[in-house]
Amino acid sequence: MKEKKPSMQEWEKLYNVATEFKKLKCWNWMYDDNLFGVLNPEDDEIGYSCIMGNLGEIFAIAVYLGSEGLDGYLKILSGEIGPADLDVAHCQKCLMASFEDRNYLQKEDLQLIKKLGLKFRGRKEWPMFRSYRPGYFPWFLTKEEALFLTTAIEQSIDVALRFQKDKDLLISYNKDEYLIRVPDKTGDIILWEDRWMRPVPMEKNRMLDDRVDEIRIQKIKKKAVRIDAIWEIEMAFSPTPVSEKKERPYFPRMIAVIDQRSIMALDFYMFEISSDTSEFRNHFLSFLEKYWILPQEILIRKDETLQLIEPITLLLKIDVKLVPELLAFEEFYHSMFDYK
Repeated sequence: MKEKKPSMQEWEKLYNVATEFKKLKCWNWMYDDNLFGVLNPEDDEIGYSCIMGNLGEIFAIAVYLGSEGLDGYLKILSGEIGPADLDVAHCQKCLMASFEDRNYLQKEDLQLIKKLGLKFRGRKEWPMFRSYRPGYFPWFLTKEEALFLTTAIEQSIDVALRFQKDKDLLISYNKDEYLIRVPDKTGDIILWEDRWMRPVPMEKNRMLDDRVDEIRIQKIKKKAVRIDAIWEIEMAFSPTPVSEKKERPYFPRMIAVIDQRSIMALDFYMFEISSDTSEFRNHFLSFLEKYWILPQEILIRKDETLQLIEPITLLLKIDVKLVPELLAFEEFYHSMFDYK
C-alpha cells in the first residue's frame, strides 16, 4: 500500500511551525536530556521530544516514537550504544526537524521550498524533515508523520517556553514518569493538558519458533569433529542501502560466522529486512553439514542472535556466551565494507 504524501497546506503549516521553533532558539535554555512527550491525537502513541542545539553543533528537534523510540534514545544517552557501535544508525525511531546548510538538502526538499514560496538564507537555516526507522534509510515524511511532527513541534514550543520560566517543570517525583502533553478532543476542538505518565512497557522481542530439524542435528552431532576453536556469530545491518522501485531504501541484514583467532569469515549470509530470521537456522545447519566441524565455544552479543542459535547449540552441546563486544566480527565487518 502506497503511503500518502502531505498536501501543500500541510507542508506549509509544518514549515511555518518549524520556522517559529527555530526563531525561539529554545536550545539556549534546554538540553537534549530535557525530555517530555506529546500524545498523538490520531493513534494515542506518545512521541518523546528532544530539543538539540545547546552545544551549537546541530539545531534540531527529534520526536522519538513510542517506547521503541524512547528505548533507542535512552541507550544512546546512557552510552549503552556508542558512536562506534554497529547498531547506532539503526536504533533510532523518530521524526526529526533539523536546520541545515542549503547544500545538505535533497532536490525534493528544495523543490518543495520553492513551490511554497519560502526563502531561507545562511548556514543552518534551511529546515529539513526526515523519518528515521531502524533498518531503513532516513526518508521523507508521510502525511501522517508530517501531521504529527507539526503537532509535536507546536506542543514542544509550549513546553519550552514554560520551562524557560520554570526549570522544575520537567522534574518527576515518581520514577520513570515523563511530562506528557495530552489532547482532549471535543468535536474538532482539541485542548491540551499536562499529564505525568510512564512509558508503555516495551514489547519483548518476538520469540522465534524453537523447533529445529533434530534428525539433521543428530547426524551432525555424530559425524562432525569438535575442534579447538572459538567462533563469533552476530547479525548487523549492511552499511549500503538497497532501493527497489523508488520505495524507501532499506539496509539488508547480514549474519556471519567468524573464527576468532584468524578473523576469517567461515560463513556469511545476507537477507532482506522483512525476512523471517529463523531461516538462518537452516542455513547454519547447511554450513555445519558442509564442513562437519563444531567449535568449543560460540560468542555472541545480542539476545536476538541467541534466540536464533540456542535451539541448535543446546542439542549440539556447544557453549554459548553473551559478551559485550565481538572484536573479530567488528574487524571483519569494517574490512569487508570499508566502513568508516
